[in-house]
Formats: sequence, structure tokens, C-alpha cells
Amino acid sequence: MATIPQQDGPDNETVEHYRAASTAFLVVCRGITDWEAPGLGVWTVRSLAGHTNRSHTNVTRYLEAGPDPGAVPVDGPVGYFAAFWEPQPGRTISDDEEVADRGRQAGEALGREPLSVIERDRTEVLALLESTGLDAELRTPAGTMTLAGYLATRIFELTVHTMDMARATGQAMPTALAPVVPRVVRLAADLAVARGAGVVVAEALTGRGPLSDGFTVL
Repeated sequence: MATIPQQDGPDNETVEHYRAASTAFLVVCRGITDWEAPGLGVWTVRSLAGHTNRSHTNVTRYLEAGPDPGAVPVDGPVGYFAAFWEPQPGRTISDDEEVADRGRQAGEALGREPLSVIERDRTEVLALLESTGLDAELRTPAGTMTLAGYLATRIFELTVHTMDMARATGQAMPTALAPVVPRVVRLAADLAVARGAGVVVAEALTGRGPLSDGFTVL
């Protein structure tokens, strides 16, 4: 796939935010002392880390594979997540059990030196982003989208799961997340609106009503 150098400008903020979220993830991984401890739901810390590391490896894999002309186009990060709410013909969407199993497999794939594998995968994807334009198209499980749009979903995943890992392992939230959190909150708000829960979330954020147990925008 042909690539073009990254240009300076507003769009480059997406790469910088991805790098920051990736850095925060790495910081928490370096603080892990027990990879087999409980992580999130059915996942151990290892499984959670393996699942989160897919936000490195999948970017690399999808870019190297290139777009699929016959795939369904996806309209940005909201469209990506929405594809998992209401599966459409032509999209390969996985259920929760499959996601959990892939997380376990990804954790096992980290092997005996999880941190070294994560560092390697991070280095590889960041190097690839240095020579790839954000308008490059790639195939994702939800359909074909631009690299900029897909990176926005990976920033979201890296940030949320880094928070999960920090909480599970008793670590402080990494300072590297500071510039990324506003972007994640904005996307979460957009997802709430897309799901028809905008008023509920607005009321909760302004102290006018609670969110129900288990509420999520995902």
C-alpha cells in the first residue's frame, strides 16, 4: 500500500493522541507485578492487556492489508461503534463471548514476556504511522474507513482499558492520559447521542438525574 509522510496540522493531533494513549498503556503495563490477577470481567490482567494491545497490532495488520473495495464504508468512529450495535449485511460483527475469547487468546499470545511483546508491537505501529497518511483507507471488522477514523476508535479503547488496568492493578492513572481524556469524553457523548441517550447523559452530567446500573454507550 502506498504511503505518504505525515503532515503538520490539526489532523496530526490524532497521531499524537494515539501516541499518548499508547504511552499511558505502556506505563501501566510496566507497573504490573501479577499478570494472572483479576483484570476485567472474565479477563485476567494478562487477557485485558492482550485485548488492549490489539489497538497496536490491529492498526498494523489492517494498514498492511489495505482496504477492501467491496466492504461497507464506515462514517467515522461513531459509525464504527454503531456497527456493533446493529449488525448490517456485509459486516462481520462479533458477540461478547467471541470478544472475551479473543482477549484471552491475545493474552496468551503475549507469552512469557508480555511487556517485551507489547513494547515491540507499540514500536512497530508507531513507526508505521510515521510514514502513513491519515487519509489512508483500511478494512476493519465494521467496514472500510480512514486511518484517522480508526485511530480515533483505538485512542478510545487504549484510554478506557488503560484506566481498567490501572484500577485492577492498584496503580495511579498515568499523566500521559491528560491530553487524551477530553477527546474520549467527547466521543462518549457522541455515542450517547447516537444511542438515543443524549438527554439522560446530559442530565447525569449536570446533576439532574442518575445513570442506570450498567449503563454504557458501547
